[in-house]
Amino acid sequence: MSTDITQKPTFREAFLWWLKLGFISFGGPTGQIAILHKELVEKRKWISENHFLQALNFCMLLPGPEAQQLCIYIGWLLHKTWGGIVAGTLFVLPAVFILLGLSWLYAAMGTVPTVAALLYGLKPAVVAIVAEATLRIAKKALKNWFFVLLAALSFIAIFVFSVPFPFIVFSAALLGFGARHVSPQLFGSSGVPQAETDTLIGGLAAQIRSTGWKPAVTTLSLWLSLWAAPLAAVSLWKGTGILLDLGLLFSTAAMVTFGGAYAVLAFVGQAAVEQYGWLRPEQMMDALALAETTPGPLIMVNQFVGYLAAYLNPGTMSPGMAGLLGGLLATWVTFVPSFLMILLFAPYMEVLRKNVMLSTALAAVTAAVVGVILNLGVTFTWHALVPDKGGLDWYALVASVVTFYGLQYRHWPMIPVIIGSAVAGYLFKTIA
Repeated sequence: MSTDITQKPTFREAFLWWLKLGFISFGGPTGQIAILHKELVEKRKWISENHFLQALNFCMLLPGPEAQQLCIYIGWLLHKTWGGIVAGTLFVLPAVFILLGLSWLYAAMGTVPTVAALLYGLKPAVVAIVAEATLRIAKKALKNWFFVLLAALSFIAIFVFSVPFPFIVFSAALLGFGARHVSPQLFGSSGVPQAETDTLIGGLAAQIRSTGWKPAVTTLSLWLSLWAAPLAAVSLWKGTGILLDLGLLFSTAAMVTFGGAYAVLAFVGQAAVEQYGWLRPEQMMDALALAETTPGPLIMVNQFVGYLAAYLNPGTMSPGMAGLLGGLLATWVTFVPSFLMILLFAPYMEVLRKNVMLSTALAAVTAAVVGVILNLGVTFTWHALVPDKGGLDWYALVASVVTFYGLQYRHWPMIPVIIGSAVAGYLFKTIA
């Protein structure tokens, strides 16, 4: 058994945990990565710290939802293709049904005050979860002053100057390469046996020789077909129209939005509001609020946008049917590309990650990602504690501090924290 997977679960054990994750994965990408790290690395020890961070770095280099991609990657590591499919699907599936219900309520009634009151309490919990995760990951990744400097520069670049995430990642990798040549002691022992420190090209060539091209071609053909099938069906059924436009928009977003869910939100928001005029700005904000406070990946906002856009522009269909199809189509073309990319590239990354120079670059990227996570945490905390109506939300501040203390020092379990926070927030909103 690999030293990177210390306590491999059975397929049934993994299946049940991925199903559970789909219902407790609050907090957007930062909160979800925090849950994955705490549960799979620290508690269950299904994957090592180093392997987890390298998998995370690889997923953050790809376009699309990094948290779901990380689930697929870890599922693949544990149980190969079916493990990846189960992990990625169950991470999303509960949110699909929850968001469909909320989308229908929103479209039909214009508001969801009861749900909003219940979900209000989750925001402080998410603030605490993200803060605790940032500290925990920083302690492991920031090994010396050089990595601390990379994290600080990364945070300043994205928070102050809005530098694109891919530029930050590749800059950190280059700095890591350079620093290893100048001061190799900064990186300590690579932990990679000399026999495994082959060149990038050599390692890739060896993997191709051992497996051939057929598995990669099969994977690529299968997932491209699954991705394109609903688009082709919609085109044949309705021709051009709202459904095809939605499918093409979210397919494009899945491939060009580097930087995770937040990059996707910016791209989709601009297109849905300014380019197509499907939604008003305040409706886009409502979409983000619902996605942030429900389980599942934050990029599930795409389903809400797809549902509402089709519901409001149904053409010859009924609004309800148009909304349902629009939401499901948006979800399909958002997440299928993640399965394609991870299942296609993961076998090669598992070979290449053993290369010393690549490990060096990934260690530098890990430090930079800490700065990116801190930026996301600061942004989310600001919106949670200082809502749009202005003024400090004292309840959210106190609840965040209490929850952080409980998680960090009392080791409160995640599910009771989430449930308790939702109930407390609901009672506060209904009584206050």
